[in-house]
Amino acid sequence: MKPASPDRAPGDLISVSAFIEGRHAQAFPSFGSERMGAPVMAFCRIDDKPIRLREPVLEPDALIIQDATLLHQVDLFNGLRPRACILINATKGADELGLAGFARGIQQYRLHAIPATDLALEHVGRKVPNVPLLGAFAALTGLIGLASLERAIGEKFPAAVAERNVAAARAAFEIAGRVAEAAGA
Repeated sequence: MKPASPDRAPGDLISVSAFIEGRHAQAFPSFGSERMGAPVMAFCRIDDKPIRLREPVLEPDALIIQDATLLHQVDLFNGLRPRACILINATKGADELGLAGFARGIQQYRLHAIPATDLALEHVGRKVPNVPLLGAFAALTGLIGLASLERAIGEKFPAAVAERNVAAARAAFEIAGRVAEAAGA
């Protein structure tokens, strides 16, 4: 994931949403020695019991890709579990992105493209796809609920900004629900 800044990492909002639901969560970014503005990965663990593990996530159940230009430049899919949910900020489908094999291959990944940047521009007025992607994530995985995500957004942002972000998350949640229904997921 490539957050705008570490304090707005998507993993943080996922973990806060899980806490609101009474679950345990752990979120952390991974910064390399790369230059300023380089891609950043963020991880989140969610469980019903305390999480004692403190190492990187090596076999994720879900992957959120905010920048589709990284698809063929970085090995984003290494270690991804079979049937994992892949959520990409894109207006193109798997075939157009060159990822048809991921959706139909032996691993049978559940690959979904959501126009998160477009939704952010429409509702927030800025190219910040984080929150729309999380709305879609909630719809596609069921790992967090939309209501808890909305509350986490409300706790993270000032009221006017939160309201616009909640609208973007709801729009993405609805789109992702339709996409999943059409895909039979």
